[in-house]
Amino acid sequence: MAIARGTDEGNTEKLGYLGLGMMGFPMTKRLVGAGHDVTVWNRSSGKAAEAGAKLASLPREVAANASIIFMCLTDAAAVEDVVFGPEGLSTADGAGKLVVDFSSIHPDAARSIAARLKLANNMRWIDAPVSGGTMGAEQGTLAVMAGGDAADIERARPYVLAMARRLTHMGPTGAGQTSKLCNQVIVGCAMAVLAEATRLAVNAGIDAERLPEALAGGFADSIPLQLFVPRMVQGIHSPPLGHIATMLKDLDTVIDVARDTSSPVPMSALAAQLFRLAKSARGADADALEIYKLSASQVG
Repeated sequence: MAIARGTDEGNTEKLGYLGLGMMGFPMTKRLVGAGHDVTVWNRSSGKAAEAGAKLASLPREVAANASIIFMCLTDAAAVEDVVFGPEGLSTADGAGKLVVDFSSIHPDAARSIAARLKLANNMRWIDAPVSGGTMGAEQGTLAVMAGGDAADIERARPYVLAMARRLTHMGPTGAGQTSKLCNQVIVGCAMAVLAEATRLAVNAGIDAERLPEALAGGFADSIPLQLFVPRMVQGIHSPPLGHIATMLKDLDTVIDVARDTSSPVPMSALAAQLFRLAKSARGADADALEIYKLSASQVG
């Protein structure tokens, strides 16, 4: 099957997208803006019209109208429901169809879902979690780490790159999810450490907003430093870069995989506990950067 970009129906595939949440909505808008034929499904239908895509009433209808189906859902339970529910993807004709799952779930869950779906209707699967947050989804600068068959990934590549800056094939099914966990070790711990450094600066009486400028180009410089610290200091949490519950879910998965692979993850375990405290204090749907508020003085 041809994979080239274009508007001619002979050399471009029809696309589907399941889940128009914080990531799915801007990603779908980019596909539509690139001129692709996109059919979408979401539990609430209002966003479909805003994205400019065709609306399906059921996941299986998306599969009927698309040859490559993208999805970005909250967790493994949501993926299970959309794939294996009564009107899910597994109930559609899967011949020649490819699913690219941008959700962040356990690698074991990705492998299980892929194998069961192939057995159900021969639909193929790529696990392709993303990094870059809502800003990256809006700007098309996401990094995508993928697990699956090389030919499937090349088939999806031109369409993924309408939504992302980079797509890297990391290995067989599940490898994308494992790579995302490595990403979350770095990002989750960075959030916790940057919150600590920012609080130290504020409490010591220096202008914490100037830390990114002061540290730029040094060993401490990074995208998280430049992006997170100003938002922490200024209390900018809307729209959230990511929810506390999502980061905690991913860090808990890191700890689970680390247990199975005999990998020591003391920093990740500590970051998970800090996000668990943040969830209790700020709420599951609060911006993950509100971890900074855990260290605020309660006096006065």
